[in-house]
Amino acid sequence: MIKISRDTNETNSDLTLNINGSGKIKVETGIGFFDHMIELLAFWAQWDLKLICKGDLHVDTHHTVEDVGLILGKAFNKEWIKNKSIDRISYSFCPLDEALSRVVVDLCNRPFCSFKANFNVEKVGNFETEMTEHFFRSFAQESRITIHIESICGNNAHHIIETMFKALGVAIKNSLKVRNDKSTSYRTAMEQK
Repeated sequence: MIKISRDTNETNSDLTLNINGSGKIKVETGIGFFDHMIELLAFWAQWDLKLICKGDLHVDTHHTVEDVGLILGKAFNKEWIKNKSIDRISYSFCPLDEALSRVVVDLCNRPFCSFKANFNVEKVGNFETEMTEHFFRSFAQESRITIHIESICGNNAHHIIETMFKALGVAIKNSLKVRNDKSTSYRTAMEQK
């Protein structure tokens, strides 16, 4: 379990993360739809997560979404980097009605995010849809993982974004699976050379 705080001129955040959790999740950012998405990410990744962020929402959602991505990514990095014999690379396809997204992850200590999606509305609730990509890029940056996210089909922005967060959770959960004693992960094998 890791505890992190992040205080800037724009936000104050406190986070507790256990990547081997039992589904205890509490998220409060002041952005209802974004809270829902972070809760879904944590649920499908099977994390315990407590995240409270107070940001300058009177300006817009940018700083809050960015800083949540940064603090959550930093916490996740501190947790996954300790694991040696894990599958490391995984992917997930997630549907929700007409929407389908694919997410591929590599827990590799090389931050990169590829994001492909089009939204036909500017906001879902009070969450700007363009902040979706910004969250994933911030998360990849601080967690130091590679993420490829693509909306394969969909019309409803809520559905499209939700499939991305769920698929990321499932892909992360699967990438952390520990290999059995008869095999070794690529990461462990490379470190032994």
